[in-house]
Amino acid sequence: MNNTVLLLEDDLQLSDTVKQFLELKGYEVYCAYDGLQAQDIAYEKRIDLMLLDVKVPRMNGFEFLKSLRDEGKDIPAIFITSLNAVTDVERGFDVGCDDYIRKPFALKELLVRVESLLKRSYGTYSEKVELGEGLFFDTRELRLMQGEERIPLKTKELKLLALFLQHPNELVTYEKINETLWEYDEEPSSGSLRTYIKTLRSSIGKEKIETIKNVGYRFVS
Repeated sequence: MNNTVLLLEDDLQLSDTVKQFLELKGYEVYCAYDGLQAQDIAYEKRIDLMLLDVKVPRMNGFEFLKSLRDEGKDIPAIFITSLNAVTDVERGFDVGCDDYIRKPFALKELLVRVESLLKRSYGTYSEKVELGEGLFFDTRELRLMQGEERIPLKTKELKLLALFLQHPNELVTYEKINETLWEYDEEPSSGSLRTYIKTLRSSIGKEKIETIKNVGYRFVS
């Protein structure tokens, strides 16, 4: 499964250029042309990273990102903007952005920023996370491998493992898990979650996933 990018940009030509470039590099890109459209996409799709213009219609980039952060969504975000004032940069970081790139920019620079931020979002891990006993998880493709052999897991099981690897040795609450695994029109299922946990434990080792009673789980790295 490719990494997904939400691109909020109301300049149609620039939006199309960035979309085509990132798709050539293996990303899946969802385009929004105003803040409210971006909000819908952020809640309906699994998004790994956001590229946000500030001056867009209906809800500007600052307001859009602040609304997501207020809801507890911590999707990595890069502002792309022609605003140059230091106060604008400060405001961007105040509302929760992770990086800032000014227009005009080189597509290669944008790619470097995107890849760097995605790697940071997996802590110190690279694209392949070693899990011991010849097991590794490919964070870009969302694949669990035993040497050259792929271990068959469902999409939600893979997303759950990716979430654990983003938060090694940390409590991951049921609320965070539900937000990650289920789309806005799906009803979270505790029974299904227990099944996913059981499958992951049998695949990577029972001792690697601790149950924190009534709260969530912890991945032990």
